[in-house]
Amino acid sequence: MVYFEIDHLGFNCGKIKEKCVKYPKYCFACVKNKLKQLGFEVDSEIKVFEIESEDRRIKMEQQIIYRKFSDVLNIRHIIVMDNESGLTLLNYPVSGEEIKADLLSGFIQANIRFSESHKESYKSSQSTRDQNFYEFQYQDFNILLRDGEFIRLCLMLDNKASENMKTQVLHFIPEFEDTYSQELINFRSAGMLYFKNMVDFIVDSFEIRLVFPMILTQSIAPKILEGINQNQIQKAIFNIAKELLVSKSFFFINNLLNRVKKIVNLDSHVILYQIYQLVENKTIIPTKLEAAVSNLERIKEVQDEKAEKYKPISSMIITDSDIEELKEQMEDMDENSAINVIKELIRKGKTAEKALAYQVGEKEYKKALFLAREFKLKSQIDRISKILLELDKQVKQIELDFTLKAGENAEKSGDYINSIQHYQKALKILESFLIYNISDSRIKKLKRKIIKLREEI
Repeated sequence: MVYFEIDHLGFNCGKIKEKCVKYPKYCFACVKNKLKQLGFEVDSEIKVFEIESEDRRIKMEQQIIYRKFSDVLNIRHIIVMDNESGLTLLNYPVSGEEIKADLLSGFIQANIRFSESHKESYKSSQSTRDQNFYEFQYQDFNILLRDGEFIRLCLMLDNKASENMKTQVLHFIPEFEDTYSQELINFRSAGMLYFKNMVDFIVDSFEIRLVFPMILTQSIAPKILEGINQNQIQKAIFNIAKELLVSKSFFFINNLLNRVKKIVNLDSHVILYQIYQLVENKTIIPTKLEAAVSNLERIKEVQDEKAEKYKPISSMIITDSDIEELKEQMEDMDENSAINVIKELIRKGKTAEKALAYQVGEKEYKKALFLAREFKLKSQIDRISKILLELDKQVKQIELDFTLKAGENAEKSGDYINSIQHYQKALKILESFLIYNISDSRIKKLKRKIIKLREEI
């Protein structure tokens, strides 16, 4: 097939170049005719480039999506004004940070009047005007403005607007004015301010949904699920999204992108492209922040219960009530009786350890350590510290064995990304052992495995 790039958009003409009698001399005219048949307006300035292959087309799409995502992340606020009166029609905080639109409107009007009456001074100031775009600073924002026939669009940005964003604005204003032409006329003639679904129009036009809190859909069509399972990167994205939702009722695409990148070590363009496919097929869907936040307390309660049940022994500590109880007992203790109590606590700890009740065992050992420190029994302190170190090592070894096995099983089944996750976790466990160092052969072996699996991906 022959693929073309038309003003940064991909187009497959459907012909095989070796069998097409019009290739390459009449490609430009042929593509223009096909676009006209599809209902597109084609002017003399349109640029058409042939691109090399399907891989090249996908790379181009990856760049477009990444650029689009970067632009959305840059937007903090969108304000739509009537360009005659300067009155605000819409004040939409993309980042959630409220802006006093009336104050901003006055600032904008003053700057535009200044720029139009003092062009030379304006050029040398912080503000610039480029093909009817106004750009200047307001507080810690970068402002991009453009006037249409009825409206003035104001984008408040973290950084200067990209050329791609300016192109979006150029397309947005006439589309908005055409969609809401009657409402704009009513506003100017009678002051009626009613623009149905204006926020949705803005969200769709600038793809603001990409920065909304996200969740996974409750039901996935079998065909889509099959496609996800056959795509290593999409499968990893889906699994990591599920992990993020365990601790919170929503996630953001940027966080998901960064988590996946740490595992697969692929270019951000490639990962974001796959995330975008999951957004497009509605596997990843936006949720209202208010609804997500309302569930946080309930989610936290559930997680606290799970954490209490499954938390590692390294996080176990004796409670305030345990300490108070020991302090009360200490009032009637001398050094000899303290040693006897310590011996009993160690005995209980060893019994619990043999029964694989590691948390209970550690708690008894830590109570014994507390007493030993209070009575400054150095030999007992050294002994108990060694017991605790050995116990921690034993539990970490069990966790390491389990994690390595999970990684090996995932690797054998061809689930390389999940395998990398397990091996990375195993690396952290190994590196946390005080008796090991970075030259440990197992650490080197795991790092080599991870590199090899990333190459496979």
